[in-house]
Amino acid sequence: MDLLHKPDFEEARKRWRAFWAGEIIDRPCVRVVAPKDGVEVPPHPPGLHQETDDFRSIAEQYDKWASAIYFGGEAIPAIRPNFGPDAFAAFFGAELAFSPTSGETSWAVPCIEDWSAADSCFDAPHGKWWRLTLELSRIIAEVGEGKFLVAMPDLHSNFDCLAAMRGTQRLMEDLIDCPIAVDRAMQKVRAIFPTVYEAVYEVGKMDPWGTTSWMPCYCEGRYTAIQCDFICAIGPEHFRRFVLPALQEEAAFLDHCVYHYDGPDALIHLDDILAIKDIDAIQWVPGAGNPPLMEWLDLLRYIQASGKGLYLSASVDEVKVFHRELRPEKVLYDVWASSQAEADGLLKWLKDNT
Repeated sequence: MDLLHKPDFEEARKRWRAFWAGEIIDRPCVRVVAPKDGVEVPPHPPGLHQETDDFRSIAEQYDKWASAIYFGGEAIPAIRPNFGPDAFAAFFGAELAFSPTSGETSWAVPCIEDWSAADSCFDAPHGKWWRLTLELSRIIAEVGEGKFLVAMPDLHSNFDCLAAMRGTQRLMEDLIDCPIAVDRAMQKVRAIFPTVYEAVYEVGKMDPWGTTSWMPCYCEGRYTAIQCDFICAIGPEHFRRFVLPALQEEAAFLDHCVYHYDGPDALIHLDDILAIKDIDAIQWVPGAGNPPLMEWLDLLRYIQASGKGLYLSASVDEVKVFHRELRPEKVLYDVWASSQAEADGLLKWLKDNT
């Protein structure tokens, strides 16, 4: 199997298999993207979509953009149906609000006023945003057939979904005032995750091509990034009761996954998350106002020592520093290079120095 915009697709698939197995062929797994030499790159389509958009034009614009891009190493061309990080909550009744000043920002409007009245929300995904997600996925698959993939949307599920639908402050109060009601809602949200995933998987025609997501790893089976940003606000007792079982279930459902770990306030839960056997790798994001990724080498080594891999977004120069410090079979580098020559140079350097 090959893709028009990724003629070495089969070679990339072999290297992804090695990464998920914790093995190495001749260099670390690298996703390196660059403009093709001598080609004018057309505009990339908007990253955030709205209900008034022409979905076919979005997919066709991505096709034009991808034709001018060099997808080097293990980079796989793909576009995702993206209505924002709270789209999962919108599949169960929340409305999405879009920033009037930023075309790349949306959020859910809290809609749960009474937990007992909210039970029926989670029986099945429904409503406008669910229909639009499936429609956009279908169109991307149609336009991209044999050229690029449909990526999984951003699935802020589990407790992030409840926080979006209830409001963060009120949900924190509910953990004290009515934890049984929150437990009941979490049971329903946890149960619906496979339904959402499988519906997009089918409409997006991801079998037999494989899957990717907003965090652009790839696997031949079922993959996506999992996360719970809400854990920054809770302690270990609440995490283990409300969030940990959901993360275990999501990771077990998927063939492979990477955990999006956001911010030092969440590190209190690190060992619990590293103990989830079905999480393959961690993406550590230090967060605004904190030291850059390069200054977290001790943490990155600790994660690798636990048996997990790493997903690192880095520059070409930063990759060369990380490569001296980290185990090459347990790291994926995600790099934007300035040119095709620079991208190929990085791949060669890593082969020569592994």
